[in-house]
Amino acid sequence: MRTRVRRTLALDIAVGAAALLVLVLVPVMFPSRALVDFIIRGSALALFATSLNLLVGYGGMVSFGHGMFFGLGAYSFGLLMQGTGMPIPLAFVLTIAAAAAVALVVGLVCVRLSEIYFAFITLAFQMFLHSLIILWVPLTGGDQGLRGGIPRPPFLGIDLSRQSALYPTCCVLLVAGLLLMRQVVESPFGYTLRMVRDNPLRARYVGVPVDRIRLIAFVIAGVFAAVGGVIMSLFVSGAYPDFAYWTMSGDGIFIIMLGGLGTFLGPTVGTAILMLLNDVVTRFTEYYGLTLGIIILLFALGLRRGLLDVVVDQWTRRLKI
Repeated sequence: MRTRVRRTLALDIAVGAAALLVLVLVPVMFPSRALVDFIIRGSALALFATSLNLLVGYGGMVSFGHGMFFGLGAYSFGLLMQGTGMPIPLAFVLTIAAAAAVALVVGLVCVRLSEIYFAFITLAFQMFLHSLIILWVPLTGGDQGLRGGIPRPPFLGIDLSRQSALYPTCCVLLVAGLLLMRQVVESPFGYTLRMVRDNPLRARYVGVPVDRIRLIAFVIAGVFAAVGGVIMSLFVSGAYPDFAYWTMSGDGIFIIMLGGLGTFLGPTVGTAILMLLNDVVTRFTEYYGLTLGIIILLFALGLRRGLLDVVVDQWTRRLKI
């Protein structure tokens, strides 16, 4: 078992290193600022969506309020940098700690609830955070968001105020975050989480602490969603109420539906699909919401699964033949 785990880890690291190399070389091969911006935004959303899939796909916990952690990460990091001017790595660590603490408190309330109640209570917490952001104008800037930009002082020779430094940093955070979440789902904890998802009653019967497993997954997912929020705040040099609005969670659900719940990289593929649809649809029609809704409906009715789920299933069938 340990040998298999080591082989899986070694393979994941090798694939991650290759992916990181390709991402870093993208601006060299295709010198387009728009493409670089696309990948930076994609890094933030891919981490967010993959963390949501830890709950939905692997834990069977459909959260309508996961965007609260994305918004919390963006605002916590921005406020720390604006108010203290501390080094970016320290602000990053404190933001992660804050997200973990909030996820722990919210999770203690939510993970004991059944599916529909879990979904709507998480949404209630998100709307509470969004209302707090709107109403606490002296701190958050209200509906205008954090104004004045986020200070990004250089550290270890890295100046994140320059896109040439911000881009590889975001790529590293993306690959590292995906690798860590991959290890979570492939660990004994990840398989226990699947057992809880598939049959919580049997899991309780054999002595699995179901609520504790769900709570740990909830905290892990909240932390990685906050990392996505930090990346987005660095990219836009600010934080805005939309980051914590319910539509953020809706986008996450759409992403994992488009890309696939059953494959680890499904949310990353779904992120690219949704972002491309956003960019294309807004160029050709003002009826953005209606058009995008129809496209997603066609995906849902036509494939009935995420795109990567279908591709992997077809590939597996061909190998068996």
